[in-house]
Amino acid sequence: MAKEINRSDASATAVGVDGVKPGAKAQGGESLDKVRDILFGSQSREYEKRFTRLEERLLKEAADLRDELRKRFDSLEVYTKKEVDSLAARLKTEHEQRTESAKEISRDLKETSRAFEKKTGQLDEQLTASQRELRQQILDQSKSISDEIRKKYEAMTASLEHATGELRDEKTDRAALASLFMEVAMRLNNEFKIPDAEDLE
Repeated sequence: MAKEINRSDASATAVGVDGVKPGAKAQGGESLDKVRDILFGSQSREYEKRFTRLEERLLKEAADLRDELRKRFDSLEVYTKKEVDSLAARLKTEHEQRTESAKEISRDLKETSRAFEKKTGQLDEQLTASQRELRQQILDQSKSISDEIRKKYEAMTASLEHATGELRDEKTDRAALASLFMEVAMRLNNEFKIPDAEDLE
């Protein structure tokens, strides 16, 4: 049947070229459309339905994907905002803690400096007092030693003068003179002991 239609279509085309009326050419075109509709109409409509369903499904999936992406972006934005806020809060807290710690360290340093200055002042005062006391002790000891030396010198001088006077007055012999010098030497060495009354008896 298709061959017959093709032949008629070919003959119609040939007639049209040779001067056939335009109405006959239009009828041939319509008949060709009808034949196509008869042969491929059902398949073409099925394809159109399939394409339509496929297009609808693609559009729906694209819309769903767009909605899913929007939801995920919104969720990601919320999560990112929360994380940024949390990080900012942590940084603020840490900054405040560090600031407070720095203030405490500064206060401790000031207190330590004041305590050190106070202790240094006390040590200076103690050192000054110790030096003054030591100088006074040295002075007192020096005076005491000077007085003792002067007393011993005066005692020795008096003994020598006494012994010399006795020698001049009595003109003692050499043994007495030696005994006198021995006594003077013992007095100088603090070894001379005056005999008690018992010893004299």
